[in-house]
Amino acid sequence: MLFNSFAFLIFFPVVTALYFLLPQRWRWLLLLTASCLFYMYLIPKYILILIFTIVVDYVAGLLIEPAQGARRKLFLVCSLIANIGALALFKYCDFLSENLAALARALGWNYSLQSLKLILPVGLSFHTFQAMSYTIEVYRGRQPAERHFGIYALYVMFYPQLVAGPIERPQHLLHQFYEVHPCDYDRVTSGLKLMAWGLFKKAVVADRLAPFVNGVYADPAQSLGPVLALATVCFAFQIFCDFSGYSDMAVGAARVMGFRLMRNFDSPYQARSIAEFWRRWHISLSSWFKDYLYIPLGGRRCSTARWRANICIVFLVSGLWHGANWTYVIWGGLHGFFILGGAATERVRARLAAVLGLAQCPRLHAALRVATTFLLVCLSWIFFRARTLHDALEICRRLPTGWGSLAQPARLMESLHGSGLRAMAVGLAGALLVERVQVLQRRYALLAYVNAQPWWVRWSLYYAAVAAVFFLYGKEGDQFIYYQF
Repeated sequence: MLFNSFAFLIFFPVVTALYFLLPQRWRWLLLLTASCLFYMYLIPKYILILIFTIVVDYVAGLLIEPAQGARRKLFLVCSLIANIGALALFKYCDFLSENLAALARALGWNYSLQSLKLILPVGLSFHTFQAMSYTIEVYRGRQPAERHFGIYALYVMFYPQLVAGPIERPQHLLHQFYEVHPCDYDRVTSGLKLMAWGLFKKAVVADRLAPFVNGVYADPAQSLGPVLALATVCFAFQIFCDFSGYSDMAVGAARVMGFRLMRNFDSPYQARSIAEFWRRWHISLSSWFKDYLYIPLGGRRCSTARWRANICIVFLVSGLWHGANWTYVIWGGLHGFFILGGAATERVRARLAAVLGLAQCPRLHAALRVATTFLLVCLSWIFFRARTLHDALEICRRLPTGWGSLAQPARLMESLHGSGLRAMAVGLAGALLVERVQVLQRRYALLAYVNAQPWWVRWSLYYAAVAAVFFLYGKEGDQFIYYQF
């Protein structure tokens, strides 16, 4: 079920009302049933995969907790194999088969295995990582094994964050299912406002930018460099508002019922380095890789060569996590390269800033760093968005060309014809508003400020936001980008 669908408009208030009406002892069952219905709304049979991994990890947690030594590690490994195996089967099996077939053709060998053409279950990567964090934390002794099977199943299947995160940790979420959450007016309205803001990001920004981005990236060979650059910048804001909009709606829906989910975004395009970008972008995933891959590999408490290898491994795996395509692997590799390059040139850049006098102009220096980081992120987005590696390389090849057309408006407008310019302009205006709101949120308690205004000011803002979503809303069911992961 999509958050931006008519079905959810009915589902959410009904489930929430029943949640507050039922006694505490039955609330977990309501949420688990609702989560099953939420997931089964699209392809019902894929819930069997969830049930399989839930049973495996529930039993594994009970076995890991009292075990010692090799047996303890064996139970953890079995759990991880089950989870990673399910993910690999549906997400990477065809990718591996296609690459082996290509290699066989290049070497003149016979390769007869056919691709399975399996449909990827919605959100498989997200709930797999959340389930894995549970067994790892039990193994590390940081989380007691959950005895209540229904509560553990709800931890994996909690519908607000089931299909696209945030990827929660058991220490943060599991105990909340035992807490009593009364219907609190301030909390409910705060959650609803956050959901509305998320829907604004999705409907007014992401979905308005999508037609222009899709049109340009569908045939990049037909576009000039300025158009490709504009489409890439538009995609940067599209994917941010699409994904952060989903996260806002997920956190808001959970908050209405009294649950606290982690923040997944923190003004990422205002970061001053790629390393800082990853502390602000998809925080639940980047922290997952840090805790469960980067640090176990040795983190930075090792030789420089080993640290560089750790960074490369983490970002290549992160790229592969996003999709079974070489474009995603290169996208992840680019971010690893940028971080290593930033560390290697840190002293040189500091000296250059001192020579140019930027150290005496901190705001200008900060703005240049933000702009440089954003450009590097946009460069990597080309590989993330392109359909094929050939398309991505074609875009990179064509980016420096055609900039003379900026002095020829007629030629430039001809190249933009039919690309959804009006919707794109609305989307960019909305993106600028989103960025401005984020700046204000970091400086002030913006929501508290709005709540302190007279009722007519507050309701004017609410009506304006609702009207914007209503009049600019695209076709029902525009899928969130990260549902495919």
